[in-house]
Amino acid sequence: MKISLLNSSPRHNGNTAYATQQLTKSIEEYTTHSIESIKVCDLNVSGCTACDGCIANNGVCVIKDDTQYILDKISEADMVVFLVPVYWWSIPAQLKAVIDKFYSVQSTFKSQQKKIGVITIGANDTSDKQYSLISDQFTCISDFLGWEKIFDLSFCAYERDDLQNSQNSNCQFSSIHQYFI
Repeated sequence: MKISLLNSSPRHNGNTAYATQQLTKSIEEYTTHSIESIKVCDLNVSGCTACDGCIANNGVCVIKDDTQYILDKISEADMVVFLVPVYWWSIPAQLKAVIDKFYSVQSTFKSQQKKIGVITIGANDTSDKQYSLISDQFTCISDFLGWEKIFDLSFCAYERDDLQNSQNSNCQFSSIHQYFI
């Protein structure tokens, strides 16, 4: 199985980076899957302008940026894991720009039976509404594309090393490979 991890945090050494590292470690230790980690915020993906140029251009966005690169990586993967810091009750703008570009390849994506996982990390307690808002968004995307959301985990972490210092979080990461077997 080919797995793409989409880290959508602009922080290079924050909690989402730690979650990406721990997820990679667990998958590598317990499976033989191929893993590619992509830092969404290091890409140049512009917002969709609703020009429909992609429709006339066989699903290729007419804006020259990293859109085609990231959409190809997602298309090549059997499973995509979205690692998402909470930004104002939602996902970061950089990830939203990538997801909006799904429009250009929705027919292709609908024909691919992918699995997805979602890991959301925010400052508030995991019972806060922000986590369900993000979860529901990924459920809608999965349902529309015919993809299967196989896990959806939320963590409370604000300070840079909160996740790393959380015994509960580390316990969950050590057993996360179960979703990939």
